[in-house]
Amino acid sequence: MSVLLASSSSPLRHGRYVPAVLHRAFGGSSTSQKALPFSLRNARESIAEDGKPESRFVRMLMFGKPGAGKGTLSARLVKKYDIMSLSTGDLLRQHIAERTEIGQITEGIVATGGLISDDIMLRVVTSRLELLHNKHWLLDGFPRTLGQGKLLDDHLRQRGTPLSLVVNIDVADEIILGRISDRWVHLPSGRVYNLSYNPPKVAGLDDETGEPLTKRPDDNPEIFARRLEKFYASTSPLLSYFASQAENGTSLVTLKGATSDEIWPQLENILNSAFPSLKERQDHKRRNSLSDAVLARAEADTTTRSVA
Repeated sequence: MSVLLASSSSPLRHGRYVPAVLHRAFGGSSTSQKALPFSLRNARESIAEDGKPESRFVRMLMFGKPGAGKGTLSARLVKKYDIMSLSTGDLLRQHIAERTEIGQITEGIVATGGLISDDIMLRVVTSRLELLHNKHWLLDGFPRTLGQGKLLDDHLRQRGTPLSLVVNIDVADEIILGRISDRWVHLPSGRVYNLSYNPPKVAGLDDETGEPLTKRPDDNPEIFARRLEKFYASTSPLLSYFASQAENGTSLVTLKGATSDEIWPQLENILNSAFPSLKERQDHKRRNSLSDAVLARAEADTTTRSVA
């Protein structure tokens, strides 16, 4: 019943230093070692046969290790398709700015660096989701713990709008380590360079200003290992929970690849196959149509000149 949509991952480059703590993290990567269940056929059937129009809508969570490209893929989805991305951080700031009841409760907690309780965070999220009953959406930043995941899942099911898709972006730990080890940044502008695929014209210097490049404080193997351990500790239980909800209409898929460009076609294939009501944004279609028209005109001009 399980289908693993995967592409091969490139190995760790020879000679790269990998500290012992990362070897332990790699060895304990249950997410990367086990396929998570997803059946595209079952996703289509649940959409077509349960008789609920709401089931045709994308109600989606996306998980991924730090540096796996989750943000890049989410942005591409929102740019191309009629999907609304909801950031819990943005929603919380909006409540505070508008002085809502939730905003007044959380403002002091945020100001003092305290932790907002799960039930309040659920209210922050669901207050907006209630307005998107017949819309496609992608939720970013929530849930982060198993308790939050169960609260969200129970709330949505009670309202007849359960999560339809949970995506786990699985990029090998070694590949992410390679990215951060090769990454350099020009701090004043935020321009990022990578020695593997986007090196500066002059080693160690920003292309535009000639100023020195630096490493981000968290771009080192030790800090990455700690972030990875936190990811496994919090996210693995969430993925196991959503895997157990497959028979209740929530599909879980793990997508493997070394880059966002490798994973993107897999993600598009799932959405286009399982959610026939999902449409491309009109402005995206117009841009593509215009590009096609320009290309066709250029080819026609070339053909005419050749004949002449």
